[in-house]
Amino acid sequence: MAQTALEDIPEPDRVEGAPHPRDTLQLIGQDAAEAEFLASFSSGRLHHGWLVTGPLGVGKATFAWKLARFLLATPEDGGMFAAPPPETLDIAADHPVARRIASQAEGRLFLLRRAWDEDKKKLKTVISVDDVRRMKSFFSLSSADGGRRVAIVDPADEMNPSAANALLKLLEEPPAGVTLILISHQPFRLLPTIRSRCRELRLGPLGPADMAQAMAAAGAVVEAPEALAELAGGSVGEAIRLTNLDGMRLYQSMIALFATLPRLDRPRALALAEAGAGRGNEPKFELILTLLDLFLARLARAGTMGYCPPEACPGEAALIARLSPSPWAARTWAELAQTLGLRARRGRAVNLDPAALLMDMLLRIDETAGLLAPR
Repeated sequence: MAQTALEDIPEPDRVEGAPHPRDTLQLIGQDAAEAEFLASFSSGRLHHGWLVTGPLGVGKATFAWKLARFLLATPEDGGMFAAPPPETLDIAADHPVARRIASQAEGRLFLLRRAWDEDKKKLKTVISVDDVRRMKSFFSLSSADGGRRVAIVDPADEMNPSAANALLKLLEEPPAGVTLILISHQPFRLLPTIRSRCRELRLGPLGPADMAQAMAAAGAVVEAPEALAELAGGSVGEAIRLTNLDGMRLYQSMIALFATLPRLDRPRALALAEAGAGRGNEPKFELILTLLDLFLARLARAGTMGYCPPEACPGEAALIARLSPSPWAARTWAELAQTLGLRARRGRAVNLDPAALLMDMLLRIDETAGLLAPR
């Protein structure tokens, strides 16, 4: 069997259309987390385990790689001859450590992520205990070099139970000079004992200005940063996905379709459903599901709060106000969102026709609107 070339193996921690986090030197919109880590470092009591949490796509991996560059490039304490405490986590792009990390040749850094299954020719679905054991062996082999060593676990959520227990042992008895940086999108899924042995740094969603800056750094041009930040929930990763798949235009077309509720425009609804069907349209199908769920969530949120969130596209606020005028309507939309989310998961599990699944969801939304909104 032919061996898969290294450059052909996909990276599970890369967002399509954006640079890999190791190649992104600037972290945008997370000054508080940077300042907290720098203060801990400067105090001389740096914790050995760090848990970087927050929503998907807000820069957790970029932050982890920035911490790794900083730790490996900053000299150990030199006593009375030590340099002044660093004022920033930034490391110059031409620093030897930064160059080695960019070329994936830094001998003191270990990246733990889902591995490639050569037999099945695809990425494994979990981080296994064997992967954690390889990291432990790396620490043993690299200890002879002296100095700091860093491991990034991206994301820790994908460890199976055996891997999680093996990592816990490392956190309980950390090798000398090792800093473990765990990335987690859903920290509640981690073992409580893992969380308790790490110091947490939580990253928050980005606002419009930071979103525009981050998107520009990723090479994307944003025409409406306020709307994109609102629709993406402050997640740069989600904003890039929306941009790649023309998600803003798709959401606008959905709002125009839902403006016909509770007399759903069937031909336009069918066209939307069919847009997510067929081989090769899987990303568009997933995006439509995401946007439908987002729309229902925004309906529920507006009815509960008594006012509309900032518009993600023109006409959305008036539509939301009409469809969700009260807390009772909000509860109804929230219950529908839960029902449709479960139906979507089941439909995908049994390979239900995507167009039929989407059309059924649109009809259920129309039916609910008929109960809540005037015709």
